[in-house]
Amino acid sequence: MATTSAATTQQSSLTNTILHGNCIDEMHEMPANSVDFILTDPPYLVNYRDRSGRTIQNDVKADWLKPAMQEAYRVLKPNRVAIMFYGWTKVDEFFAAWKEAGFQPVGHIVFRKTYSSKSRFLSYRHEQAFLLAKGRPPLPKQPVADVIDMPYSGNKLHPTQKPIQPLAQLIRSFTLPGELVLDPFAGSGSSCAAALLTGRRYLGVEMDDEYYQQASERMARVHARTAIRRSS
Repeated sequence: MATTSAATTQQSSLTNTILHGNCIDEMHEMPANSVDFILTDPPYLVNYRDRSGRTIQNDVKADWLKPAMQEAYRVLKPNRVAIMFYGWTKVDEFFAAWKEAGFQPVGHIVFRKTYSSKSRFLSYRHEQAFLLAKGRPPLPKQPVADVIDMPYSGNKLHPTQKPIQPLAQLIRSFTLPGELVLDPFAGSGSSCAAALLTGRRYLGVEMDDEYYQQASERMARVHARTAIRRSS
């Protein structure tokens, strides 16, 4: 009984917060089978730098990728899903890490943008993510389309900031109100904000000092907004 109570207390303390640290270490401290859904946008391993010079930690070497995916698989509840963005030029490395961890791909999502993020052989106007299963999740009652519009976020808080609207759409499809959404690479907290705004609980992890601060301040604003909405 004492062990169960301690686990419950630990889980409740890891709810509706953003942790500051390495997601491998932070997830390792979490109970197994403790989150209902993972929605995350990890570094793409492309050494990205935006027009203002902002960069993303761990965006060059892939030594973190397999251990992070193993921990993500461990903390996800059985028969649930994860949605993970990835860089198409490094798809082999991401796919190998997912498969080795135990994830099974059950869908692929294209996020259609109205603008070009880069132009080379093509004008790049989309992002992409895999839908990954642990076990045999039930099918959603109303599946979302595998092509989703992604409006421009403005990237004010983070160089690859995702807009809330498409993330909220995914959270509604794969979770129930009150369930826990994990984002191990929280960035500016878009997944966490989408979770809270749709009536879910959230847990984010961010190792970069600046982005952690941005995400924490952002979530404080979202909490205040939802509190006003509930009281009105």
